[in-house]
Amino acid sequence: MLQVQSRSRDVPGEPAGHAIWHCLPARDTLVRLFRFGVSGVIATGIHVAVATPLIYLLHASQVGANGVAFVVANIASYLLNTLWSFGATPTRDSYVRFLIVSLLGLGLTLGISAGAQALGLGYWAGLAAILSVVPAVTFVLHRTWTYR
Repeated sequence: MLQVQSRSRDVPGEPAGHAIWHCLPARDTLVRLFRFGVSGVIATGIHVAVATPLIYLLHASQVGANGVAFVVANIASYLLNTLWSFGATPTRDSYVRFLIVSLLGLGLTLGISAGAQALGLGYWAGLAAILSVVPAVTFVLHRTWTYR
């Protein structure tokens, strides 16, 4: 889980408004979270960079191109997150767990999208919900299960 720095709130000479800093996650968790976000942006770029030429240059179907792009981006995301975000050693077992969490993230994305559509919400509201939920859930699962 997320580690919270545990300093006393009664620090002599420290203004009361600084108490919020005592509730923030530990610095190493914030660094991992930042790196996780950057890795996600890079993996998204890789997905687009693979799918787009398959669709427009090789005339692949969107489904096929996005399937190939998912596999390539997922492997790149695994390596980025394993080596950079979480500082772990790549193993077959951790990749299987990573893939399971990735597929769970896909399922959450589809479920939130369907829910937003059923509620008559616009695309951007659904996207905001996805971006609020899926990265947080997958980060916690990777932190506590994938890289245990």
